[in-house]
Amino acid sequence: MKDLVRVSILSLLMSAPALAHTPQQAPHQLYSEGDLKLESGEVIKDFSISYVTHGTLNAEKSNAVLMVTAISGNHHRLDFMIGPGKALDPDKYFIICTDAIGNGLTTSPSNSKAQPRMQFPKFAIRDMVESQYRLAKEKFGIEHVVAVVGPSMGGMQALQWGVSHPDYMDALVAMVPLAKTPAWSVAVVEASRKAIMTDAAWNDGNYDAPPERGIRLWRDILNLLSARTPDMYQAQFKNPMDVLPWMKAQEDAALKAFDANDWIYQTWAYERHDVGTSPGFNGDTAKALASIKARTLILTGTKDLLNPEFEPTEMGKNIRNVKMETISPGTVNGHASAGGFIPADVEFLNREVGSFLQNPGGGAKTSN
Repeated sequence: MKDLVRVSILSLLMSAPALAHTPQQAPHQLYSEGDLKLESGEVIKDFSISYVTHGTLNAEKSNAVLMVTAISGNHHRLDFMIGPGKALDPDKYFIICTDAIGNGLTTSPSNSKAQPRMQFPKFAIRDMVESQYRLAKEKFGIEHVVAVVGPSMGGMQALQWGVSHPDYMDALVAMVPLAKTPAWSVAVVEASRKAIMTDAAWNDGNYDAPPERGIRLWRDILNLLSARTPDMYQAQFKNPMDVLPWMKAQEDAALKAFDANDWIYQTWAYERHDVGTSPGFNGDTAKALASIKARTLILTGTKDLLNPEFEPTEMGKNIRNVKMETISPGTVNGHASAGGFIPADVEFLNREVGSFLQNPGGGAKTSN
């Protein structure tokens, strides 16, 4: 029961944007990259990328790990894996936790002065990767990282990193990722986006207050349906009607920590993603994945209703040095298995990712 209560409370944070920093947390920083040219040819003006670091970069600059975040998440997204004795141990690694374009901390529709709200140019997952590459190279002078690690859209970025910069890392860790967004996932994000955009209060992106009805429905579609599973509800609610006040509490929390336009822009990047459309691959997703040189760990969640496990499981077979695992085999936590709020999954991820990063030969083609 304690675990279920913890799930109920912490799932409020599953897709919440920027949370306030406490004095105990690493300081939030910005690196200005000037005008960021996008692959579309458009430009994000006065672009700055947000990040935090944990640990110390060694003299050889050879111990860096890059963390990339999930859709509407931030640099706290993998805090459950960062710390002494955890998979990303700051006593061993220099961990750079980045914020993706459009998450409200890095330059976004919600904070851009030059291109506010719907004047902001559309961007792609590859644009996120290039902004992170510039941060690592220009700010820190890092020529090679130990690994790129990310969950959900972060897993999508991690695989794209392996295609775009195949010699830049030793390893990739992609949790509940996609290599090419399937029709189901496109439908999910379109439904969540439409929930917001059809609320009259959204006002074509020019709202003075959060479009409450749209955000409540967004929360239901994205976090309470596609990011969870029927099995989780069955375990959590012995009285089915108890789910209704719980849903309202989840919606109330979202209203305080969510920008509608930021979400809309990130979903446009999410739904159009395909590593196969990287330059040089002519839309061939399998060929793009085959170009990855890094040891790759793909972790999927059983009955994932946001990023269906069939996509990374099938597409991952094209990666030469890949290990594929199900998170906590025997459980049915879907996309939430990489959320960081289910104790057994947290333990599994720390153990498996930590072991993978420490084992140079740990990339056999296996699955659970």
